[in-house]
Amino acid sequence: MFEALPTQTPDTPLLDQVKSPADLRAFSDRQLVQLAKEVRAWLLWSVSQTGGHFGAGLGVVELTIALHAALQTPEDRLIWDVGHQAYPHKILTGRKDALLSIRQKDGCAAFPKRDESVYDAFGVGHSSTSISAALGMAIAARAQGKKRRSVAVIGDGALTAGMAFEALTHAGHVQADMLVVLNDNEMSISENVGGLATYLSRLLVSEPFHQLREGSRKVLSHLPLAWELARKTEEQVKSLVSPGTLFEELGFNYVGPVDGHDLPELVSILRKLRHHTGPQFLHVITKKGKGFLPAEADPIGYHALTKLEKPAPTQVPVSKGPKYSNIFGQWLCDMAAADERLMGITPAMREGSDLVRFSERYPKRYFDVAIAEQHAVTLAAGMACEGLKPVVAIYSTFLQRAYDQLIHDVAVQKLDVLFAIDRAGLVGEDGPTHHGSLDVSFLRCVPEMLIMAPADEQECRQLLTTGYLYPGPAAVRYPRGCGPGVTVTDTLEPLPIGKAELRREGEGILVLALGSRVSVAAEAAEALNATLVNLRFVKPLDESLILELAAQHQLVVTVEENALAGGVGAAVLECLAAAGLTRPVLNLGLPDVFVDQGDHEQLLADHGLDGPGILASIQTRWNALIKGE
Repeated sequence: MFEALPTQTPDTPLLDQVKSPADLRAFSDRQLVQLAKEVRAWLLWSVSQTGGHFGAGLGVVELTIALHAALQTPEDRLIWDVGHQAYPHKILTGRKDALLSIRQKDGCAAFPKRDESVYDAFGVGHSSTSISAALGMAIAARAQGKKRRSVAVIGDGALTAGMAFEALTHAGHVQADMLVVLNDNEMSISENVGGLATYLSRLLVSEPFHQLREGSRKVLSHLPLAWELARKTEEQVKSLVSPGTLFEELGFNYVGPVDGHDLPELVSILRKLRHHTGPQFLHVITKKGKGFLPAEADPIGYHALTKLEKPAPTQVPVSKGPKYSNIFGQWLCDMAAADERLMGITPAMREGSDLVRFSERYPKRYFDVAIAEQHAVTLAAGMACEGLKPVVAIYSTFLQRAYDQLIHDVAVQKLDVLFAIDRAGLVGEDGPTHHGSLDVSFLRCVPEMLIMAPADEQECRQLLTTGYLYPGPAAVRYPRGCGPGVTVTDTLEPLPIGKAELRREGEGILVLALGSRVSVAAEAAEALNATLVNLRFVKPLDESLILELAAQHQLVVTVEENALAGGVGAAVLECLAAAGLTRPVLNLGLPDVFVDQGDHEQLLADHGLDGPGILASIQTRWNALIKGE
């Protein structure tokens, strides 16, 4: 997709001489260390121009270089978990200049993407998938008689997910030839990175030790008691200086912990591990934000960086008011003060879902379960069984990962759980893996669910209260960013369940809008003198109002920031069909494609969901209807 870099002279920076990872294999250790400095400098500069994920990439510069220098990529499969840390990988695989277009429309993707580069062995966006994917590739290599290696790079946060441990267990069981690299940027065990740990790591990957270990296994396998004694002795010695006993028990040969910023040492260990058979596990200690002091001091705040822009001298900052996530965060604190049964749950999204204040004010009622969406939902179900009132704060795209738990553990049992679904609709630069464009569709078919979408900030607060007080599973979906600017009061009053709001009365055209599209559709309704309804509720629909108004109008229009397939427009069609009411219907929403990355407003315009697009679509259909076409 992206062109290779032109050939450079020996006097140019090393980074400019890298046309592919194969070039790294001819570099000396000193050159690789210099290259790491240049990659880090380019990453710092380029992300400051574009914005994007920041701290994780800085922490794995040396690891990325070592992996490409030691492996035979792309023949060897290198799989990055999540992808936040993959910017250095993109730089070294022919996308250095393309990084300046990252997260932009038609530009470089925010995450590894298979159709972008042959070096992106697996597309990602959600976490904890790398070990499963690498295991599948290792099994495929075995079945095909290939000698290629599969390597999964996973962070300590992503390793908290159950899926990662399921894959580890299976890999140990089938004894696949693969390597798992744990990128550990936590400080809890960093003191283990020292002389003894380094010496042990060198010993564990040395050829004499490997031959001794495998030879002993073959000889002693006929003497079960002797082999078990030797195995336990080895484990006990390792456990004195490393935390790898768990991985050994799962069937992996554990090596580490290793200093993830000692580039020559990393290259040496990885080159040896590439030739070892069976499941291998390398534990690497890195520092998130390495090389940029503010990011090292505040790894959470510098997880991602917005584009650095200087405002024009005459530019006056405009307050956009609170974001929807801020509305939720304040509501959660207020409701917790009013009801001691409330419990807040998040799968590692404390900052993103604005749970910081709640976690500080109510630490015993706050539960961050790490990257474990399935566990988060069933944890809430267990709480609800005992009379508590759990609120699960979760992004739309991440709720997809807990769909079975939502159905099996919550909805089937009619349990009292509120889902506060953030980032509903298009989210912009992170692309198809992060757009929340499917939740209306996959929630609407679940029995017992109450599904709501606010048109503004005040309504968001009221619908959260409505869902909280509802005796069963309820969901409130709200978009990323700010609303239309409606003043928010401190009320905890609910809205009537299943009742839409008639916002404007007109003639000929009935516009039924949901959530974020209500205020935008209002512009079209005003221009066309159309009737406008704020649906508020996807399930149950306000069928009586819809049928009454549809009978009085010649054209029914639905507008939503969700997939048309199974969305609220489909629900309206079902309502009209069930009542035997025949009317021309125009459904406006997201098409049956995975929407790519780009600026949020531009993506809406591309799909006719901005103000001008909605007006043009309705006007075209209305004109055709008048002409009898």
